[in-house]
Amino acid sequence: IALIRNSREGLVPDIVTLSKKCIDNGANGITVHPRSDLRHIKPDDIKSLRSLTKDKNVELNIEGNPFSLENEVYPGFLKLVEADIPDQCTLVPDEADQLTSDHGWDLKNDGVELQRIIKFLRTLNIRVSLFLDPDIDQILRAKEIGADRIELYTGPYANAFHKKIELKKCLESYKNSVTKANEIGLEVNAGHDLNLLNLRSFLAIGRISEVSIGHALISDALIYGIEKTIK
Repeated sequence: IALIRNSREGLVPDIVTLSKKCIDNGANGITVHPRSDLRHIKPDDIKSLRSLTKDKNVELNIEGNPFSLENEVYPGFLKLVEADIPDQCTLVPDEADQLTSDHGWDLKNDGVELQRIIKFLRTLNIRVSLFLDPDIDQILRAKEIGADRIELYTGPYANAFHKKIELKKCLESYKNSVTKANEIGLEVNAGHDLNLLNLRSFLAIGRISEVSIGHALISDALIYGIEKTIK
């Protein structure tokens, strides 16, 4: 929604009004993904949404790269999170010039620094989720460094579903990942390109706590309307 708003000057569509509509039609939470170039969600949006989600008693999830630093228009990811403490923080390894998230963390390289950040976020009573590929070794490392949840990057699944190429094999990989995560005490979120066509079969693979699917949701809403799409 914010991306559409920012494609031209002005306040339309209104972030808070449409977030309220999402919640009123059954959404359990709102996800925002601020970036250092402010190409969609802005700091003032987060303040407004924190107030709305508290009032509506639903969760606010702020996702982004914790290594994203301050610039002339952006306070830095961790300062932004600390300013308007969300219920959940999803840490994503996207670069500043990256169009969208397209891979999970390599915790062999980033695990030590992420462990420090996770510890800091948990002192603020924030649940922490790590964006990962369906890779058992990475899931085990996520548990070791203190994550509460993982969010599985579902782009490859959505692509396999659409092209009908090796879909069974792809789903088996995600199923094994969900099972292992649950076995070691990690809750599982999922996100990226899940929509009204492919969501049902994905959710059938195991216990998944949450999906964040803004782009596909808004795309489906162009066809069905936002109220019907969410319901």
